[in-house]
Amino acid sequence: MQNVVSPSINLSQISDIVKSQKEYFNTGKTLSISFRIKQLKKLHDAIILHENEIHEALYKDLKKSTPEAYITETGLVLKEIEEAIQKTKRWAKPRRVKTPLFFAPASSKIHPEPYGNVLIISPWNYPFQLLFSPLVGAIAAGNTILCKPSEHSIHTTAVSKKIIESIFDPQYITVVEGAVEESTALLKEKWDYIFFTGSTHVGRIVYQAAAKHLTPVTLELGGKSPCIVDKNINLENTARRIVWGKFLNLGQTCIAPDYLLVHKDIKNDLIQRIKEKINQFFGENPQESEDYGRIINQRNFDRLSHLIDENKVIFGGQTDRDDKYIAPTLLDGISLDDAIMQEEIFGPLLPIIEWENLDEVIQLINQREKPLALYMFSKNSSHNNRILKECPSGGACINDTVVHIGNPNLPFGGVGESGIGAYHSQASFDTFSHLKSVLHKSPAIDLEVRYAPWKKNFGKLKFLLKNML
Repeated sequence: MQNVVSPSINLSQISDIVKSQKEYFNTGKTLSISFRIKQLKKLHDAIILHENEIHEALYKDLKKSTPEAYITETGLVLKEIEEAIQKTKRWAKPRRVKTPLFFAPASSKIHPEPYGNVLIISPWNYPFQLLFSPLVGAIAAGNTILCKPSEHSIHTTAVSKKIIESIFDPQYITVVEGAVEESTALLKEKWDYIFFTGSTHVGRIVYQAAAKHLTPVTLELGGKSPCIVDKNINLENTARRIVWGKFLNLGQTCIAPDYLLVHKDIKNDLIQRIKEKINQFFGENPQESEDYGRIINQRNFDRLSHLIDENKVIFGGQTDRDDKYIAPTLLDGISLDDAIMQEEIFGPLLPIIEWENLDEVIQLINQREKPLALYMFSKNSSHNNRILKECPSGGACINDTVVHIGNPNLPFGGVGESGIGAYHSQASFDTFSHLKSVLHKSPAIDLEVRYAPWKKNFGKLKFLLKNML
């Protein structure tokens, strides 16, 4: 039996909640920068107050240890809030841009303004971070927000709801729990912006619902993120960084290395090092390690178990359904037709494919959908540059995995089927803001050549447009 959050409201109440939030936004309270910063400070203090409770919930949902919970969830969110507190005033200022001489005397600026009432739908794999990180941007940008956390991470959802309800007026920010029925009801409403993190399949449903109202969206999805290993590498660091990025959160990470493309000359050596690092990180029996989590539920456990081809397992492969445990598992001799290569894995299974020529690697990656992340390990700068130039992806990392998401100065997002839009830091603020273009023209001077009849002034007008725009 699956653990699923029970709905906290009647479906008939959803329209009333949306209406009340729109009314609250129309009061203009959220337009004040000081108001936004005050709310961010309240959120920061509340997270610190409930930090132990959050970590306990993450352990109950995913068996995340406290260090992993802090590194990948609460610590990242707190840092993001602190930056937003410091920089929201600057981000919200009109941004001056150049004005062509043809329009002089005039000035041009980009004015960030909040979209209005936004919907944030978050997933279960990083249930705290992926709810509160976009929430920070939506608050800083001056919106009212309805949050729909995952129904599968029941303990973290409960704590998140508790935190939000303890500090915010529900007309301003509120949480609606529930599953498919509640999400469907929410998507029938007219929103000013929708931010969704989850699977590509559900992303399509969200996009279709948004299109009915021409609602702008950010879709943070996923896909099969390749990890390419050249023969010219630091073997020790490469193995360590691949194991860290792949088995973080048991591989239930949208940007985890999904499959390994290894040069044939170093394949056996790299596999041996990867095995050593798995044992070093999690011990001979990872099921007993306090640093090795669990699959979110039996449904995902069953899906992953069916992807394990016992004839191709070269390391791991042990499972325990009652404990939702799957060992770190390496699979070799993988073909592109295997089931494990047909979908995003989202678990601790790492298929390995060898290569000899970089052209075949590029062809293999590009015949698939554009990935959310791409990883390349090589000391050969020309190889690195080729991969970056010729293989489109949402983001990329050279000689490491996953860590690019931690740089607040890098917008995070997908491309194609791996997502639409980006966020983090100022990119979050801009995502939840309409960037309104404003030209302020002086009434003092007016060029008559711009007005009809144009025939007699066409030569002058053509000259001005060529030389003063």
